[in-house]
Amino acid sequence: MDPEREDRWRVFMTAAQDGDGAAYEKLLVDVIPVLRVWIRSRVWDRDAVEDVVQNVLLSIHRARHTYRPERPFTPWLRTVMRNAVIDHLRVRRRQREREESLPEQEPAAPPEELPILRDSLSPRISRALSALPPAQRQAVELLQVQGLSVAEAAVRAGVSPGALKVRAHRGYRAMRSQLLE
Repeated sequence: MDPEREDRWRVFMTAAQDGDGAAYEKLLVDVIPVLRVWIRSRVWDRDAVEDVVQNVLLSIHRARHTYRPERPFTPWLRTVMRNAVIDHLRVRRRQREREESLPEQEPAAPPEELPILRDSLSPRISRALSALPPAQRQAVELLQVQGLSVAEAAVRAGVSPGALKVRAHRGYRAMRSQLLE
């Protein structure tokens, strides 16, 4: 533990508790790089590290009144950080326990072979839909014409839900520009 850093953090936190916003900002800016190092050593998912850092900062804000200036700051900060990491790991464990693998399915039919319920579409919309690239047309048809959920449509199309959403969004945008011409 760096005694100079410890003293600086203690002074900043004490001033922050007394309402000094500038000292509070200095404290948070100073602890962020240290938090990242500590959290990276405990959280293996790189994408989650920044989320946990943000949760620690929120926890510091919520619990700042619990810090006692006569005590060292670093153990208090480590406790806040440890609790945020534990919360993150618990949430991840619960997510893994609830998630199920999708059953293996045959690849989706090519977009041209999909049963299309175009009877209810206006000729103008039908033309705009037909002008879309096959992947975008398939996404729009599955979601809007057939009324499937994103998860169901993604399974049918053989892509991730995110990829299906991107295809559909691009299709909507292309159709909108065609219909506004």
